[in-house]
Amino acid sequence: MGCGQKKSPALPKRPPQDVGVVTLKPERVEVVTELPGRTSSYRVAEVRPQVGGVILRRLYEEGGDVKEGDQLYQIDPARYEAAYESAKASVAKAEAAAEVAKLVVERRSKLAATSVISKQDYDDVVAVEKQTQASVAEARADLEKARIDLEYTKVLAPISGRIGRSAVTEGALVTPGQTAPLATVHQLDPIYVDVTQSSVQLLKLRRQMEEGALQGVENHQAVVKLLLEDGSTYAHAGKLQFSEVSVDQGTGSVTLRAVFPNPEQELLPGMFVRAKIIEGVNEKGILVPQRGVTRNAKGQAVALVVTPEDVVEIRVVEADRSVGDRWLVTKGLVEGDRVIVEGLQKTAPGAKVKPTEMAPAKEGA
Repeated sequence: MGCGQKKSPALPKRPPQDVGVVTLKPERVEVVTELPGRTSSYRVAEVRPQVGGVILRRLYEEGGDVKEGDQLYQIDPARYEAAYESAKASVAKAEAAAEVAKLVVERRSKLAATSVISKQDYDDVVAVEKQTQASVAEARADLEKARIDLEYTKVLAPISGRIGRSAVTEGALVTPGQTAPLATVHQLDPIYVDVTQSSVQLLKLRRQMEEGALQGVENHQAVVKLLLEDGSTYAHAGKLQFSEVSVDQGTGSVTLRAVFPNPEQELLPGMFVRAKIIEGVNEKGILVPQRGVTRNAKGQAVALVVTPEDVVEIRVVEADRSVGDRWLVTKGLVEGDRVIVEGLQKTAPGAKVKPTEMAPAKEGA
């Protein structure tokens, strides 16, 4: 009896496991790229003297706002006033000489007509009159130069904006063309934000737009939002103004510049920010919960899908980017696929399961 063959009892069949699934539906997805950047002034003007002299007064408050044309400094105007008065006198002297020469020409013209004087004498007085007229023009030019120099003793704001600290005080001697500026004015409204983006990512984005996978927003201009250093969101949205014409050879990145309104002047030059660039809209994006995507031994992103026969099937997917708590999948999954998000550990490819539709996550989860 010990040598007899006895059949082993059949193993009980494993019942289908309960799993939670999410049925994929196409959604409108904004393609957002978050990039680090820094703010910079819209315009910067260094205030420099155009005439030399001693500073008599500073007429602005450091750190305050100034308007274009406001007087900032007063340079001692004494010698420029004297030069202006001297130039006025020179003009009067030249005009008097020109008037005399004009009268001489008028008298000599009658004598030359009756041949009382020679033609040469008449030509000489005409030449003298022209010289006096040239002297008048020269004197008037000197007067205008003296007037301009006198005006330059009032150092004016070249642009509107916020002015920094003063590099000089009353009594300081300044010279035209000096290296150090007296002060610097920054225009803060609007303000620039400079960020960098990978050239590979930029090419991919353009290709998707050309193929129609992405639609541009607001007349094909990318909208930009800001996250400040404290994590708060800046109240005003900006627009991407331009991208650099060349790629940085060291980093392989392209500089992007966005312009933002800054009416409250909350943004200051040099601040570190994170720019969320809304580059386009995917009208039929496939979003998959992140807990439904894992990695296989090769490092590939995979998802378990339940077929119409309730059998588990593994799919290799390509996740372009994260959108909140979900992945934007570009390959491997289509509309109507049921992706397992609960009970992944209880099943495997080829197994029979009992799927239960999971409620969608609440907004902001």
